[in-house]
Amino acid sequence: MTYRPDVEAVAGAMPPPGCPAHAGHPGAGSPGRPAAQGLPLYGPDFAADPHAHYERLRRYGPIAPVELSPGVEAYLITSYSLALEVLRDTERFAKDPRGWRALNEGRIPPDSPVGPMMMYRNNALFNDGEAHARLRGAITDSLTRLDPYALSEYVERSADTLINHFADKGEADLLGEYAAAIPLLVFNQLFGYPAEHGLRLVGIMAKLFDSGEDAVEANQELMDYMAGLIATKRDRPGADITSWMLAHPSRLGDDELLQQLSLIMAAGTEPQLNLIANALLLLLSDDRFAGELSGGSMPVQDAIDEVLWTDPPLANFGTRFARRDLDLAGVRIRQGEPILTSYAAANTDPELTSDGRLGNRAHLAWSIGAHRCPAESPARVIASVAIEKLLDRLPDVELAVPAHQLAWRPGPFHRALAELPVRFPVTTGLVPAAVSAPAQAAAPAGIPQQPRGPQENGRRTTAEPGSSPSAPSAEPSRTPSEHGAQRRRWGAFAAWWRGQ
Repeated sequence: MTYRPDVEAVAGAMPPPGCPAHAGHPGAGSPGRPAAQGLPLYGPDFAADPHAHYERLRRYGPIAPVELSPGVEAYLITSYSLALEVLRDTERFAKDPRGWRALNEGRIPPDSPVGPMMMYRNNALFNDGEAHARLRGAITDSLTRLDPYALSEYVERSADTLINHFADKGEADLLGEYAAAIPLLVFNQLFGYPAEHGLRLVGIMAKLFDSGEDAVEANQELMDYMAGLIATKRDRPGADITSWMLAHPSRLGDDELLQQLSLIMAAGTEPQLNLIANALLLLLSDDRFAGELSGGSMPVQDAIDEVLWTDPPLANFGTRFARRDLDLAGVRIRQGEPILTSYAAANTDPELTSDGRLGNRAHLAWSIGAHRCPAESPARVIASVAIEKLLDRLPDVELAVPAHQLAWRPGPFHRALAELPVRFPVTTGLVPAAVSAPAQAAAPAGIPQQPRGPQENGRRTTAEPGSSPSAPSAEPSRTPSEHGAQRRRWGAFAAWWRGQ
């Protein structure tokens, strides 16, 4: 039976700030568990309108008790200023979840659906101090070797290949047939893994971020995928992220390498597809962008920035654990209790004026502090090029249903559409996807190559100057045959991926 919380009843159970009832409330110093009466962050009600839930939480204060899944309790920060304070404070708050009180007391089942997103892994995200610095260094040093121009070209070729599959149909699900496939294609290429091994990745990532009953199985599937990748690159190293991390001075062990690659994949696929889909939804549904979609890259950049402010793809995360008993914004937090930051709620904190967001990238979508996402630049390149290419190819695309009828996937962490159906005038002209592969990345580390200029396609490049020119070489995309394409989700893409 699906659990459907009575949101109003749960919200009503929270005494308002200043109420004498706070004296016995779990969030105000009670020795009881922190979120026994917390507002659920799961189920269809939360997915349909998370900002209404954030508004209810704000009535409690800048930090409030929540329930991430049945029986998994935490605190959620909804204040921008408090989020900055906690995310930057490594002295009072730890990323390492091995001190998680409820887990250590046996109150979190090993198969908890939120476990894969919160339980310890030996990667940069879940470590502190010197261990974090060592593991993060291997990631950031490898990412900085990516050539943004080569990345942009590969995204364009991948986008053309995918669009070719549905351009003559007049309709598509831009989530399943486009946004979900773009990061899969790109990261499989950047990791240097043969394409036939990557088809299942988006499904794995979706199950992890949904935090449903398949999450534990998906976690094992991800580990199996990464183990195969590492074995392949040990035998045949190349100019790719996996090989660079294998050769990094930090000398990562096999398990450490597996965990860092899994982290990059998890952070670069599901959130990336949600960023692309959410920005496309905004562009296709908001009157402010009407008539401007063919006018260059600025509307696309504006849409991406607005989504990162209001509907970031990873809406609630930044998990921290109190290192000791402490008071935080008037709430008593016990040692080992989890505190999450709602990037979506903090970014829309009423204390921040909407005018202050214009042209401002001070949002928390990439987090902040020691654990700020190191892949912001490539993530923006992938999203902006994918969106611009689609709008270039299908300038008259429009939503097939009203925006308010679209369904959102449930889950406490992400902001993710279930589908994005569109329609457009049928076009029969295919764009060759196998353009010339960029000549780069063959030179050894430390021997700079001359970076190539931006694309001459009438759009401003999204690449950032000063990025390292070393990058993986890109194989030409396979040209799919027209026959046998299936109309179901992933059907045409699966056929192309297998070379059919």
